[in-house]
Amino acid sequence: MLSERIGRLVDREKMVTASPQVTVFEATRLMVEHGIGAILVVEAGALVGIFTERDAVFRVVAQSRDAHTVPIGDVMTPQPLTVTPDATFGRAMLLMHEHHFRHLPVVKDGKAIGIVSARDALDPELEDFVCEERRRESLG
Repeated sequence: MLSERIGRLVDREKMVTASPQVTVFEATRLMVEHGIGAILVVEAGALVGIFTERDAVFRVVAQSRDAHTVPIGDVMTPQPLTVTPDATFGRAMLLMHEHHFRHLPVVKDGKAIGIVSARDALDPELEDFVCEERRRESLG
């Protein structure tokens, strides 16, 4: 599984984007609604940052800021480290471990196309998908 290319594994449906002007309250509601821990912040089609659960806790709640008025652009992690769809899942996991974060945007030609999370490494369905894909390739 670690040698699989991210482009084949990334679940585009788990990727949620928002503009930097969206409030922290609105962004966290989206995160709850979609069952995710991070939102990719996009402006004019380009990835400009990532807003995570940790950003909400450390940069908003812990500082007594108003989630209803603070835009995520003020508290996001700007210009996050990214990988391309050609990177391996193992490389993505290593980058997340080395840099101490749990979400890694996948970008192609400057556009966000997905997100990988540390939780993905624990997903048994992902392992099933990889095994089935390898089985099909061996038959084809």
